[in-house]
Amino acid sequence: EPGASEDLLLNFMQALEERGVQLYEAQEEAVVEIFSGAHVVLDTPTGSGKSLVAVAALFKALAEGGKAYYTSPTKALTSEKFFDLCRHFGPASVGMATGDISLNQRAPLICCTAEVLASIALHEGPASRITAVVMDEFHYFADPDRGSAWELPLWRLTGPGCNTSFLLMSGTLGANDGLYRT
Repeated sequence: EPGASEDLLLNFMQALEERGVQLYEAQEEAVVEIFSGAHVVLDTPTGSGKSLVAVAALFKALAEGGKAYYTSPTKALTSEKFFDLCRHFGPASVGMATGDISLNQRAPLICCTAEVLASIALHEGPASRITAVVMDEFHYFADPDRGSAWELPLWRLTGPGCNTSFLLMSGTLGANDGLYRT
């Protein structure tokens, strides 16, 4: 529906304003791009508000009736983010999958380790109908042992038949110069 994303963006920005939240320039640019449907790489320092941008991406996906995943590199971070997102979206809307723990798997928003999402992407690909993925600590992409868990969803959930938007977040991508080589 034309204009629906613009309306969602305005509603999101208005909700922030009502709470007295002012976005930094990088946050605002990322949020506008997310609501336009673009893939976004957000490489800003720790404490610069990447989590709020993630909430924007997840809000958009859920408001549009989509299915969203938030990945992090460890079970502890996944659990921490699960409780944080329950506060934002309500416990009925958020599930968690770490390989050891599986909670509320029918929820429209799932917090999981990168390996869990990689397995879903590998086995289901476009049939997973995932509309948004937020990958936290994306600099792990360059890790020789675990990088494939960040790579697989990018490979399997983009292209023909896919409708997945990605938000890739890191505070240290600049330190991984190998990541930018072709």
